[in-house]
Amino acid sequence: MSLLHQINSPSDLKQLPPEQLPMLCEEIREEIISAVANAGGHLASNLGVVELTVALHYLLDTPTDRIVWDTSNQAYTHKLLTGRRDRFHTLRQYGGLSGFCKREESEYDTFNAGHAGTGVSAALGMVAAREHLGQSNKVVCVVGDGAMTAGMTLEGLHHAGGLGKDFLVILNDNQMSISKNVGAISAYLNRTFTGEFYTKFKEETKHLLQAIPQIGQPMQRIAHRAEELAKGIILPGLLFEELGFRYVGPIDGHNFEHLFATLENVGRLKGPTLLHVITKKGLGYEPAMKNPVWFHACPSFVRETGKPAVKAPRPSYTSFAMQALTGLARQDSRIVAITAAMCEGTGLTAFEREFPDRIYDVGIAEQHAVTFAGGLAADGLRPVVVMYSTFLQRAYDQIVHDVATQNLPVTFCLDRGGLVAEDGTTHHGAFDYAYLRHMPNMVIMAPKDENELQHMVKTCLQYDGPAAVRYPRGTSLGVKMDPEPVELPIGKAELLRDGTDVAIVAIGVTVWQAMEAARMLEQEGISAAVVNGRFVKPLDDALLGDVAKRVRCLVTVEEGCRMGGFGAAVLESLSDQGILLPTKVLGLPDWYIEQGPQDLLRDKYGLTAEGIYQSTMALMAKVSERMISR
Repeated sequence: MSLLHQINSPSDLKQLPPEQLPMLCEEIREEIISAVANAGGHLASNLGVVELTVALHYLLDTPTDRIVWDTSNQAYTHKLLTGRRDRFHTLRQYGGLSGFCKREESEYDTFNAGHAGTGVSAALGMVAAREHLGQSNKVVCVVGDGAMTAGMTLEGLHHAGGLGKDFLVILNDNQMSISKNVGAISAYLNRTFTGEFYTKFKEETKHLLQAIPQIGQPMQRIAHRAEELAKGIILPGLLFEELGFRYVGPIDGHNFEHLFATLENVGRLKGPTLLHVITKKGLGYEPAMKNPVWFHACPSFVRETGKPAVKAPRPSYTSFAMQALTGLARQDSRIVAITAAMCEGTGLTAFEREFPDRIYDVGIAEQHAVTFAGGLAADGLRPVVVMYSTFLQRAYDQIVHDVATQNLPVTFCLDRGGLVAEDGTTHHGAFDYAYLRHMPNMVIMAPKDENELQHMVKTCLQYDGPAAVRYPRGTSLGVKMDPEPVELPIGKAELLRDGTDVAIVAIGVTVWQAMEAARMLEQEGISAAVVNGRFVKPLDDALLGDVAKRVRCLVTVEEGCRMGGFGAAVLESLSDQGILLPTKVLGLPDWYIEQGPQDLLRDKYGLTAEGIYQSTMALMAKVSERMISR
């Protein structure tokens, strides 16, 4: 029987002798590779954190001791060790385990997180709660995967250093290598520097030097610098110690001898401590080590080769958007692109190859990205912020305060708008229509297909104010492309089909579903008009009013939240025009949408042709009943 299959909780893990842990880690890696090959997911970062996760659960008393994972896409080993091994094959599937930590899933998941940079703040809240409640449990935050570039992480560290409470932050550094010699020396020095004798000696020496008039402070600084030189960590050590942390490291994150000795020692230290651990992304799977960027968040793949299991039949919406942007940048030297650590994910690699001096990757710092774009626009450039819809939420105030109030020409290319499938709750782009459309000066558009998308990218860049184009995850429709993008009239919708019984007003990917629903209605003898809204803001009030006056009822369709979204905007427009008629708003309900394939979720929430058809038939039946009752 395998070691992994004997473990149903961390208490089972503690029964294993330490010499068996490397074999357990091999089994864990095989389990992770197998699951991700089948369903896709975050592979490279999870393979790199196996030993660290095992060591933490081996030494800590979880769940009483709290582990916060930032970002929790590095928590697959954690899930395997905490009673979810039997369901691990359901990872990221509908009704299965989440790809991130989820409090609703396990008591060992202390905090839900799908966005980087939240861990230190959340864990510090748990530290403060512990102090208020008079408890003595340990709180550990594992920060990795670029989260140290997030401003929120630095805010949390600053606060933690000021509070001075017992708190361990582990920096899982998987962006650099470490040689065996350096690792061994570092591990030895840190075992020494975290030992009780050294800690006590250091504190007593500090107080002694402070008591010596005139020369005490300079001598203390010299002693501190000598310590840092001995550890070979002058820059990071000084940075974190200036923030109020005791810095320990770096150590080899794949060596249990180093991990156990150091974790045991830092567990006895008082106050905030930062342990710097070096890990290797993709360790144990050669393709992931060679290409950790692709295997950071990958689709399903062939285990033997590392190649994608299924090739997309057509290019993605992302590729068409960035192709249009790159072409327009050739014509206008003012165009620059900004990404927040998502160059590959947002398709900007081609732009980067052609214009390496006109792209800025600011790290996981969405707030800075937007205000930085505002500064570029204020001095004459045409910045384009390319970001997943769900991540732009983090920069809401910056869009309002630093861009929209000044009516600056910043373009927002919102990738992954709408349902994004297996990444689930924290990654669905459900709220962008609603949180952008109430901003004065903002223009918002969404294409029905890839051809309209290229035109919208150009329209945004020609507009002298803030404008957003929102497009979905997934493959394009394969429509015929115009040779060149053209500027669309701002706020003009498109009547795709006229009708006299019902009007279906749709936006984005729902437009072609609405067209199919109209054909299904026609077979029932119902004449349905279909309007491609194109713009969430400004709306084409004239066309909407004209169509609404010719029909008995109206249906709106959007792949976004119903509350405050596109449908709500259409109803406001009709109300302002004094047009009252029975309506139905189709969209995502007022809760956080679960993970699952896009087609399944669209069907569940009535956003397919069949769903639109059924909702329209039900609405028309109610209209007929009212007319009969009168």
